[in-house]
Amino acid sequence: MAEEQAGPAPEGPLLAADGVSRVFETAAGPVVALAEATLEVHRGELVVIKGRSGSGKTTLLNVLSGLDRPTSGRVVVDGVEVGTADEAALVALRQRSVGFVFQSFGLIPVLSAAENVEVPLRLLATPPAERDARVAELLERVGLAAHARQRPTELSGGQQQRVGIARALAADPPLLFADEPTGQLDSMTGRQIMDLLVELVHGSGVAAVVTTHDPLLMARADRVLELHDGRLGAGAPRRGRHAAEG
Repeated sequence: MAEEQAGPAPEGPLLAADGVSRVFETAAGPVVALAEATLEVHRGELVVIKGRSGSGKTTLLNVLSGLDRPTSGRVVVDGVEVGTADEAALVALRQRSVGFVFQSFGLIPVLSAAENVEVPLRLLATPPAERDARVAELLERVGLAAHARQRPTELSGGQQQRVGIARALAADPPLLFADEPTGQLDSMTGRQIMDLLVELVHGSGVAAVVTTHDPLLMARADRVLELHDGRLGAGAPRRGRHAAEG
């Protein structure tokens, strides 16, 4: 009888947080902004975090992305443990493994769309020819090839957010964080941004953690988790590979 061949080992999570808390010391005493949050995010998975203003969503994103360190617990992003890594390792993590999309777009006003997308590549000292090709590819991908030379003030809100997404993807990071990415957009433009995010995640294998109040984005997520007073509730898988595993 032939010996059975073992299949490939399942891929581990790209992001893993275990019992993560963040406490801020204030004059009035300690404030618990995040309390023992635990979650895993895999490649090709879109995870939405919902919660009221002040529930700790931005603190959670900051800790999960390496912008801030947890007070306790463990966060591992693309093999790097955030709580124990030195500053150089965290800078490298943020430059190569993590992309950010902000509600307020966060573009540099004096730079064109192409120059804004180019910023992360300049920080990585990417050769000029490779840099130009990557910028052109990304602007084409987000539907802004014809607007490469325009500055943010010459673009609509939806176009600015598309530039922000292109910039977040410039270094080809495996993990994307988006903080209320449709919060300043009208419903039609927000839907277009939502479609783009979903396509990036499910079509390109990027993992994304998104905070939002947008029910349409929640409906298309793989999982929706609720954050309440710094505590992250469990959420059932909604679709795709991870739903099948659940």
